Amino acid sequence: MIVIIDYGMGNLKSVRNALNFLGLDNKISSDEEDIKNAKALILPGVGAFPDAMDTIEKLSLDKIIKEEVRKGKPLLGICLGMQLLFEKSFEGIKRNGLGLLKGNIVKMTDDKENNIKVPHIGWNSLIYNKNDELISSIDEGNFVYYVHSYFAQGYNDEDLVTYSEYGENKIPGIVRCKNIMGAQFHPEKSGTVGLSILKNFGELIK
Repeated sequence: MIVIIDYGMGNLKSVRNALNFLGLDNKISSDEEDIKNAKALILPGVGAFPDAMDTIEKLSLDKIIKEEVRKGKPLLGICLGMQLLFEKSFEGIKRNGLGLLKGNIVKMTDDKENNIKVPHIGWNSLIYNKNDELISSIDEGNFVYYVHSYFAQGYNDEDLVTYSEYGENKIPGIVRCKNIMGAQFHPEKSGTVGLSILKNFGELIK
């Protein structure tokens, strides 16, 4: 069972629809027992980092997530959910994240003369930094779908699996440190490539 963590700021149904399509047993929940009994967790997210962390801490989900990750449970953050895995964000205000990965979340730079606009919305290709089970059987250069204005910097390079280039911005696409994983793009909206990534995530818990 994969639990999609519900804290009121995620694209829950689209993630669940993708998992259902793949035949991966899943449940949307914020219940502590459900999270503890899950074989893996997905932390989705759409919106502002400070609001998301405020809600997560109010529901004490931060403590539960960290406890389960310490046990070795696979965790996949998606979009804002990936950003929440890092130490700090500077989206509007300086705000601590979950601190599961080294790095900070900062705003992208734009270059309107070269049509590099923020937010970064649309399809972009993946460049591989290293091999990983999450990208097994997926060719480098495939396109995935992004919607974001902020991205991770100051991360451990060994945590970087794939990235995309957008003007001067090197956007971490997939990050992973052992059982802690993140995708800045939306795999559930990235066609067959995204579904393959979610399928590979599901394979980790078999």
